Amino acid sequence: MHDNPSPAAPRPLDQLERTIGDRAAQAEQSSSYTAKLLAAGVAKIGAKVTEEAAELVEAAAEPGTEGRTHFIYEAGDLLYHTLVLLRWRGVELAEVEAELARRFGVSGITEKESRAKHGS
Repeated sequence: MHDNPSPAAPRPLDQLERTIGDRAAQAEQSSSYTAKLLAAGVAKIGAKVTEEAAELVEAAAEPGTEGRTHFIYEAGDLLYHTLVLLRWRGVELAEVEAELARRFGVSGITEKESRAKHGS
């Protein structure tokens, strides 16, 4: 019986965000894919996000267990590249989570109307 639960393990997205930050901090000494993407800038990172999003949609249509496995793999790629883009922009995952929390309980129609009024 465990009366004292162990501290929660770090979430994989948090771990990945930290790793991306580490690669960014060591960019000049690093030959990592992440460092190269960050150095290439928004056009290159954005192209990868677009590419991975398209691959995710394609994988969603694949049937069966193999299709599901491929879909999960592509979702991971899209999340990784999105985190790289967030890092390039100087936005932390927690900020995106806060935005999602703000929207929680707000209907999609209301949220879209709010964005239209603010020009975004």
